[in-house]
Amino acid sequence: GCHGHLHRLRLHRLALERLIPALLSHGFCYVDGLLGDLAGSAVLDQVVEMHRSGQLQDGRLAGSIPGVSRKSIRGDQIAWVSGSERGCEAISFLLNLIDRLISVCASRLGDKAIRERSKAMVACYPGNGAGYVKHVDNPNHDGRRLTCIYYLNKNWNPKEHGGVLRIFPEGKLYVADIKPLFDRLLIFWSDRRNPHEVQPSYSTRYAITVWYFDSEERAQAKKRFRDLTAVTKFRAMACAPCRYHGAHKNNIFKIRTKHVDGQKQYKGSVWQFKMR
Repeated sequence: GCHGHLHRLRLHRLALERLIPALLSHGFCYVDGLLGDLAGSAVLDQVVEMHRSGQLQDGRLAGSIPGVSRKSIRGDQIAWVSGSERGCEAISFLLNLIDRLISVCASRLGDKAIRERSKAMVACYPGNGAGYVKHVDNPNHDGRRLTCIYYLNKNWNPKEHGGVLRIFPEGKLYVADIKPLFDRLLIFWSDRRNPHEVQPSYSTRYAITVWYFDSEERAQAKKRFRDLTAVTKFRAMACAPCRYHGAHKNNIFKIRTKHVDGQKQYKGSVWQFKMR
């Protein structure tokens, strides 16, 4: 109805007047008050319930570094959701809204086709000084083009609670400190233009992240993954008589893929996401 039309106009104006110019000139942008207090609080309630009920697991890394603990690199707890799960109705509403916003932006951000996104990663930094060291989401052309992070933290005081996301824009002389404030949406390019870190958090810090894919780059990444898997299987078969068969297979194959819920996951440099 009329309300929906006005809402679409607001999203359109927000994309055209604020998000697109900022992305093109600075490489990142954010908007406050995305959902409003009522809908934003409903999303927060669902995320808190996921945390309380034990649905969040330690965030994974793409590979281990000898002598370095995982939590010293990445201290979050996460769950992947599509929004269709029971108890995720408000999260689904949020994802649909971000989808609409990005669809307006996509056609005006150059010639890259953005038609798909990841599932949503619900993340909690438990407030024990956990953070995430400086990294790039997509350093190796895995298909992720835009990173969108929605923050859920009411009464957040960065001086006391920490948890700031610091972006180090490529080729710029400044850094950008983004406070993880309630109902704030942050958008930035996922590639090497935006190395970033999550500074240590001293209070429970919630966020929901989705990645939007460059269709062509993602198709190439999937092909590389399929080729890699085929080569790995061939190598494993070729050395079957070898007494080191098990170790050989593990070192080549499982470092790069992991079975989760019966599906292989492609493992990027730092993050991992389902190649659906």
